[in-house]
Amino acid sequence: MVDEINAANDGEYRDQLPDGSMEPQSPQESDNTDYGLMKGARVKHMDLQQEMRESYLAYALSVIVERALPDVRDGLKPVHRRVIYAMYDGGYRPDRGYNKCSRVVGDVMGKYHPHGDSAIYDTLVRMAQSWSMRYMLVDGQGNFGSPGDDPAAAMRYTECRMAP
Repeated sequence: MVDEINAANDGEYRDQLPDGSMEPQSPQESDNTDYGLMKGARVKHMDLQQEMRESYLAYALSVIVERALPDVRDGLKPVHRRVIYAMYDGGYRPDRGYNKCSRVVGDVMGKYHPHGDSAIYDTLVRMAQSWSMRYMLVDGQGNFGSPGDDPAAAMRYTECRMAP
């Protein structure tokens, strides 16, 4: 396999080192073609399946820790924090009137969370349900579902503001 790679590179690499990496030729010996290798860099050959397995595991773990698990300090996920901050920043405070949930979702999606409106609205609904969270963070008006798994109405029919 290494010989095939060396043949395909037209002699770009001189010798294979004991750790499996290749030693690049000096600039005087090569044809001055830069393949994105830094001077003195070594190419490390590794099994693609093993690299994918390790990389995916690291990525999945970072997603779980950074997004899926609530933070130990306040019990909120990043999307919860973004919704609350957007409501505060947009002036949807408890001392003011209710606003359409679609407006809040649009503010969050436009400024802080560009992933899709359904995830943001589901988060907003959950924060307005007294049976979902210990303390309601959003004061909702309209059909926000029921404990019996009835879904909330569409965001164009519901209104909200920050809870007092």
